[in-house]
Amino acid sequence: MTYQTHYDESIKTPIDFWKKRANDLPWYKAPHNILSKDENGMDRWFADGEMNTCYMALDFHVENGHGDNIALIYDSPVTGSSRKYSYAELLEKVAQFAGVLKQHGVNKGDTVVLYMPMIAESVIAMLACARLGAIHSVVFGGFSANELAIRIDDAQPKLVVSASCGVEVSRVIAYKPMVDEAINLAAHKPEHVILLQREQCQAQMQAPRDIDWEEAVQKVVDNNQAATCTPVKGCDPLYVLYTSGTTGKPKGVVRDNAGHAVALKYSMSAVYNMQAGDVFWAASDVGWVVGHSYIVYAPLLHGCTTIVYEGKPVRTPDAGAFWRVIEEYSVKAVFAAPTAFRAIRKEDPDGALLNQYNLDCLDCIFMAGERLDPPTYDWTVEKTGKPVVDHWWQTETGWAICANLTGIERLPTKAGSATKPVPGFNVQILDTKGQPLPPNSQGAIAIKLPLPPSCLATIWHDFERFNRDYLSEFEGYYSSGDGGYIDEDGYLFVMGRTDDVINVAGHRLSTGEMEEVLAAHDAVAECSVIGVHDGLKGQVPVGFVLLKDGVDISEEVLQSELVSMVRKKIGAVACLKQTLIVPRLPKTRSGKILRKLIRQIAEDTDFAIPSTIDDPQSVSEMKEVMVNNGLVRVKAS
Repeated sequence: MTYQTHYDESIKTPIDFWKKRANDLPWYKAPHNILSKDENGMDRWFADGEMNTCYMALDFHVENGHGDNIALIYDSPVTGSSRKYSYAELLEKVAQFAGVLKQHGVNKGDTVVLYMPMIAESVIAMLACARLGAIHSVVFGGFSANELAIRIDDAQPKLVVSASCGVEVSRVIAYKPMVDEAINLAAHKPEHVILLQREQCQAQMQAPRDIDWEEAVQKVVDNNQAATCTPVKGCDPLYVLYTSGTTGKPKGVVRDNAGHAVALKYSMSAVYNMQAGDVFWAASDVGWVVGHSYIVYAPLLHGCTTIVYEGKPVRTPDAGAFWRVIEEYSVKAVFAAPTAFRAIRKEDPDGALLNQYNLDCLDCIFMAGERLDPPTYDWTVEKTGKPVVDHWWQTETGWAICANLTGIERLPTKAGSATKPVPGFNVQILDTKGQPLPPNSQGAIAIKLPLPPSCLATIWHDFERFNRDYLSEFEGYYSSGDGGYIDEDGYLFVMGRTDDVINVAGHRLSTGEMEEVLAAHDAVAECSVIGVHDGLKGQVPVGFVLLKDGVDISEEVLQSELVSMVRKKIGAVACLKQTLIVPRLPKTRSGKILRKLIRQIAEDTDFAIPSTIDDPQSVSEMKEVMVNNGLVRVKAS
């Protein structure tokens, strides 16, 4: 079957298409209503099916004789430890911890907040919640106490699951004090904190609220109280995952059990070309949507081996870290953000460390999370000799909106493009009036309703916000918030958030397009372009560049060359005349460049440093560069 016939079937006969995909999963009761409307008038998939996601991911494989297959590999260069878990072992651990949750009052429909590092127990806790029909909400480990408190108040958890600490490259982060402070700040008070003590940092416990993980598990084992699976309806929530909102209040994306399982199971074969028994590595964090979908659920639903990696692409111990993991565990497909490969390229531009490892096992490299710039794409292809697939998706969708379906038909790639829409996603480029635009015309990227399985149908306890943020801009469409274009071959090019379009003397220009040009310079490792106010033209672009290690070039020469490149590629209309070299760019912990924050620094407006930032010190460094170059004036005291 070709990509096009597959895609056309999903758009023309979506009910038949997704019913076939649902048949690939073991239901307690197969769904009869494949697509129906809920009380808000939203499309819902498989609402009347009965199932349990943990059963589909673990019990089913063990029952069918695959219990000895490796389900999970924990690899931690920061602690110097690793461990493999078979499907049978992982099932036993999950059932036992589900028993712990049950003994402490967690039942179907209750919420549980997880505040955990990248360890195997994070996966165990998530699956244990799913086993009981409870709703987990994972908060990225290391978020501030205030940010954790906000999520506790919104999710209203029965209890919190945490660990004593997280381990970074050069520091140990104590989690327990932040959990204690968050509970003090929160209006909602969880009944218990179940805490895993790690040897790198022992936490002080507060009886009777705090429960020791290992002691509680031992009681469950001694009393034979491991939990069985609780059946849930297809539209019962599996998890709530918070994503940033424009108001500053995080939005709780709600993921249904059934649509999530069906879409992810399908994606493992269609998008990633994986078969049961293959090793899949999503080099992300369980605190982000990629970690939920492709560290925890999708690989296990498909019978694959997944990897939990407590490390970085560089400095654990060097820029060969990724290649070591791939060789050591025979990884067939790796999935990471482009920023990871930019970091590797910055420290090892010639690929000397890469040449020390055998990557014959690797079939494909997948990237997502932010725009994949052509220079990073070209470098990765050249140095690894492997296909690189850029695919685009959002926390709200839970899986790829556009991708190269390597398991159906591997299409030719185009640098800068996420290839074509994934089956089920009717992607359109719209003008400001909501009318479809012709090929190669930039506009807003929207998805025609109904959305396919796994996509959110509401915000946790706030449907009005969901409707306002996603459905109100274009009638009959989900608004992605991203801008771009589809070329004459049907390839989608995502150029960035719609607020990353600047107006220069009446010309609407994409900062993403300018970043693509700057990133092509041999000296540039990473870059960002923002629009700043100009009295004559309205806005003008300013570029910020981070140089590759060992590069020796003056700012004046570099600026001249970059300006020339932009004029040649985009034209004089771009008006890019200033580029500044910076020591680093403000980023989230997942590696996304905080472009909105950079704009706010340049505008010298009041702003709050995002809780997702990797290092707040980068803000003062960025402002100092702007002040020294006259971009921001120091306010009089």
